[in-house]
Amino acid sequence: MHINTLEKRWLYVALGMIALFVGAMFYTSYSRNIHPPSHVETIDSASLHLSEEFAEDKLGVQPQPLADGRLQVKLVAARYGFYPRQIEVPAGRKIVFRLATLDVLHGVHVPMTNMSTMIVPGFVAEVTTVFPKPGEYPVLCNEYCGLGHDHMWSKLTVVAPDTWRAPTQTGVQQ
Repeated sequence: MHINTLEKRWLYVALGMIALFVGAMFYTSYSRNIHPPSHVETIDSASLHLSEEFAEDKLGVQPQPLADGRLQVKLVAARYGFYPRQIEVPAGRKIVFRLATLDVLHGVHVPMTNMSTMIVPGFVAEVTTVFPKPGEYPVLCNEYCGLGHDHMWSKLTVVAPDTWRAPTQTGVQQ
């Protein structure tokens, strides 16, 4: 079998590019300490609404901040919406979103921010972010989830820290 010299050169170029890309992936994952998630939290999607954490009256911004001062928001994705439909958080504060789904694969995306993740049935997704400036942001589903997918949204309102009022134990913001 004879391979033309020009074809051999292009083959070497292609293999070299593949080696370069694979090497770049390994280098960046090692140098930036990027690894696949090692702690996977599971949950029973069928009884999600009966769970302690994702019960209907416990969704939204949690009244008690976490030990390190971060706020926690619990959100459930289900056909065809995010619950609660409206969330208000202060600007400039770390927010931990804990997300679960009742039915199928969903995605959550807040445009013009770094907030984006998949919500897989049977698992709890967790994302930490900071919204630097006040404004209203749509919370959109970015994974096709059925015929009502285009109506799946929620509203995130980011307010100045001095005007934000923390929710009470009953979940109502004052």
